[in-house]
Amino acid sequence: MELFIIFISVILLIVFLFIFYIIVERAVRQGINNSVIGRYLEEKHGIKEPQGDEDLYDDTFKGE
Repeated sequence: MELFIIFISVILLIVFLFIFYIIVERAVRQGINNSVIGRYLEEKHGIKEPQGDEDLYDDTFKGE
């Protein structure tokens, strides 16, 4: 019986952490996109959100 309670507790912890991650990720993304600095970067410099895994293939370290 104790093993079952521990198993349920771990499952609930994982579910709650996943929900918390989704809430924080969306809040940060919307906060940056709607901020004055986020709009300025988009308008003046044409910086857009990366599509897919573009940020993983940055050319910054190509010279090394």
